[in-house]
Amino acid sequence: MPARGAGLERLRLPPPRRLRRKSDFEATYERGWRLGDRWFAIVARPNEAGGARLGLAVATKVAGNSVRRNRVRRVIRESFRLRQHGLPSVDIVVSARERVRGARNDELRASLDTLWDRLGERCASLPKS
Repeated sequence: MPARGAGLERLRLPPPRRLRRKSDFEATYERGWRLGDRWFAIVARPNEAGGARLGLAVATKVAGNSVRRNRVRRVIRESFRLRQHGLPSVDIVVSARERVRGARNDELRASLDTLWDRLGERCASLPKS
């Protein structure tokens, strides 16, 4: 019997898959291309990290109090975590738009799935994660 959690390593979101430094966010905003819909705006740019990396920008003004902001962040991270290996090697910053306040989780997940697909089409020539 395999060890508990064996095979789930691919589904984790380890620190190398996260954008953390201000300089990484700034470089993505300055040199990235933009995608979006009614709930999210995505800025992405190719990286040399060997895989997709995620950064979040969910402001209080947009999403509301900490409970609401953290719910939106959890939905984004989970969606990215499940799709990260099919995405090209890019740095991605996901920003929430004001409509996320009233959106259901399933609507947010569907929106993100569509955006990940559009990102994949846009970056079809880049190596996959």
